[in-house]
Amino acid sequence: MRQVRVNPGLINMGTRAIVALMNSLVETGLAQAQAPYSQQQLIEALSAALPAHCVLYREEDTRPYECDGLSLYRSIPAVVALPETEAQVQAIMRICKRLNAPIVARGAGTGLSGGAMPHSQGVLLGLSKFNRIKHIDLASTTAIVEPGVRNLAISEAVSPYGLYYAPDPSSQIACSIGGNVAENSGGVHCLKYGLTVHNVLRVRVVTIDGDVVELGSHAPDAPGLDLLSVFVGSEGMLGVVTEVTVKLIPKPACQQVVMASFSSVEAAGNAVTQVIAAGMIPAGLEMMDRRATHMVEPFVRAGYDMDAQAILLCESDGTPEEVAHEIARMEAVFRQAGATRCQVSASEAERLKFWAGRKNAFPAAGRVSPDYYCMDGTIPRRHLARVLGAIEQMEDEFGLRCANVFHAGDGNLHPLILFDSNKPDEVERAEKFGAAILELCVQVGGTVTGEHGVGMEKINQMCVQFSREELDAFLAVKRAFDPPCLLNPEKVIPTLARCAEYGKMHVHAGELRFPDLARF
Repeated sequence: MRQVRVNPGLINMGTRAIVALMNSLVETGLAQAQAPYSQQQLIEALSAALPAHCVLYREEDTRPYECDGLSLYRSIPAVVALPETEAQVQAIMRICKRLNAPIVARGAGTGLSGGAMPHSQGVLLGLSKFNRIKHIDLASTTAIVEPGVRNLAISEAVSPYGLYYAPDPSSQIACSIGGNVAENSGGVHCLKYGLTVHNVLRVRVVTIDGDVVELGSHAPDAPGLDLLSVFVGSEGMLGVVTEVTVKLIPKPACQQVVMASFSSVEAAGNAVTQVIAAGMIPAGLEMMDRRATHMVEPFVRAGYDMDAQAILLCESDGTPEEVAHEIARMEAVFRQAGATRCQVSASEAERLKFWAGRKNAFPAAGRVSPDYYCMDGTIPRRHLARVLGAIEQMEDEFGLRCANVFHAGDGNLHPLILFDSNKPDEVERAEKFGAAILELCVQVGGTVTGEHGVGMEKINQMCVQFSREELDAFLAVKRAFDPPCLLNPEKVIPTLARCAEYGKMHVHAGELRFPDLARF
């Protein structure tokens, strides 16, 4: 299954913008047209500091690192460094600063925004060998782990003690905790238990100077500025994580899911708002439209209602008495909101099956489309029905199908645009469709990302969401941590030239042209 694949020879809106960005980087000082060092110098310097098996430079060894989960953007790194100790990470950082070589940190490579795409003249710093759970503290219900530890592995390790790690992205079986910190990842249970930033107490970081600093603390709060919150979600632009202290929470005594069917996407969207307005904070509240359920059901056989235009999965957890009471309230709200059917999981196996369908929506797309483009935007919950209706009409405008499966409780949308990358016009239409969705999110007061990050994918939309003054403030924060701007350069923060180029394509009569929401 390919998520996004594009012929490098195609020149479309996205590739033209990237060319414009590269041309502009010289004047902004974020990169140089030609590296001041040779690849051989970089290889020799790294080989002197690391064991031979930790330095890869032949193309057959470096090509597997050319992209992350968003394969639209690809670049083969000059060198791949795979350190095994923190001291080796420090040495890599010092070498790169001395040579003025870009550094891109990479975890499991499951990111969906191109955030781990390498720099062609720089070092791809892989942290897969940092895979130890160093300490589990039952008294404080915390765990100290290395960044290469898989998300799900934390919960598996502490399960015998009746604990688990709450953030659970769909890729939790493969994604690493360091990448979760970089992207501030969420998951189906983030509505009640929070994103990564709410579940991390401390990080140990190597700076561009090769120094080790600790942000946060083992206590609920730390003195001074809250730099931990600045670092979590910074997409590898401020430093390289070598250790993370995470919070653990007790596994609930009881968990049940209500699966509610609706005759329209709008009715399901309104039901989400009504659940929250009723004072309930479900452990999870997810939505799948009809195209998504028809895509997923043959793949996992979860028992989804194939006649519904949309279904909601709403979970309650706690004591058996608390769950029974909340489930009854949820059902009442759904029926009042127009639910045509409500089904409560009758066993733990059935509950897991309901969630398995939701979490396998992305791979299930491979059954119905050669390629898919997974978007990530967030909107205020009150606009769910309106925005979903707009996306449905955009399908006709761009001539592509779109399946909607997302974190409805906090308004984090994940539209899956289905297309065939063997058809060049569909690649460009998919890009434009995705851009229109993101800019619609901004128009209704939302953001261009909820948990996937900006990376390369959404850098144009950063020009839409933020003013030049705001973007300059972001850049000032980066430069405070990374003065030479060597850590994950050319991502997240667009240059003035890029915004000007993108603005030319979107400005009409002096104003940015958003999708016309009045049509929907």
